[in-house]
Formats: sequence, structure tokens, C-alpha cells
Amino acid sequence: MAVPKRKTSKARRDKRRSAVWKLSAPALTKCPNCGEYKLAHRACTNCGMYNGRVVINTEA
Repeated sequence: MAVPKRKTSKARRDKRRSAVWKLSAPALTKCPNCGEYKLAHRACTNCGMYNGRVVINTEA
């Protein structure tokens, strides 16, 4: 069986583990209709437009 020759130090172990938990902020795009920031590939929460047509009625 393969066995490590040396003990992995705490610093080396923790450096390896630290990159796993980093999260990135969601990418926001501007709505072409109203200019409000929105998530990509989702209807705008401000005006209700998606792909050039109204999908959510926001008049109420």
C-alpha cells in the first residue's frame, strides 16, 4: 500500500481546504427595458420583462 513519507503540516492542510468554501457573488446584468440590475436568465423583478415580452404583471 502507498503510505505518505512525511506528515502533512497543519498549514499545508489548511491551505488546501480553504479554497473549497469560497463563494462568488451572483453575476448581475442590466435589464434592457428599465435598466435595473437583475439576475441573468431571469425575469426582471422591477418591470416584469424577459426576452422582450412581459411575463410578470407588475401593475398591481
